[in-house]
Amino acid sequence: MTTLDFAGTHQTYPAGIRAGIAVVPLHDDLWRVTRADGDVLGYVERSLTVSGYRYLAKRLLRRQRRFLPVGEFWEFDDAMDCFRF
Repeated sequence: MTTLDFAGTHQTYPAGIRAGIAVVPLHDDLWRVTRADGDVLGYVERSLTVSGYRYLAKRLLRRQRRFLPVGEFWEFDDAMDCFRF
């Protein structure tokens, strides 16, 4: 498991491998999502709204060199499910 030095010690969700994808915290509100071999799939970004935290899943489109927002969710695990397929 890779943890970046600047990610800090306080993590809301642990880094690790789940369902064939790895989650690497970059800071308190941003996680990189990769395949177990290190291939970057995208990112999950957390934002605070008046109703609570929302999690935005963004898939990396390599050929177009941009990110495609896949969905916004109330739960971190729901945002992670976007990368399993």
